[in-house]
Amino acid sequence: MTRPSNPTKTTRKQYSEEYRKDVLALALKVGVSVAAKQLGLHPSQIYGWRSKVKLHQSQEMPRESLPQRMLDLSGSWLSRQRSWQS
Repeated sequence: MTRPSNPTKTTRKQYSEEYRKDVLALALKVGVSVAAKQLGLHPSQIYGWRSKVKLHQSQEMPRESLPQRMLDLSGSWLSRQRSWQS
């Protein structure tokens, strides 16, 4: 038995890789919440894209350089936090 088609069902939007990179660059500059509001996206969408990029980068990176890279990321995160608080 087949299900009747739902005429109100919408398809998910497909975003290009270039658009995702632009969104992530904007989110890095102004923050995820602000970027999401400006672009009409849900913040969790941007966080998901960011997680996939980080996962992909960590898989390409040699294991020996991973701890240093993690320190570099945490250092940049701390400097951003300090600049926001001032």
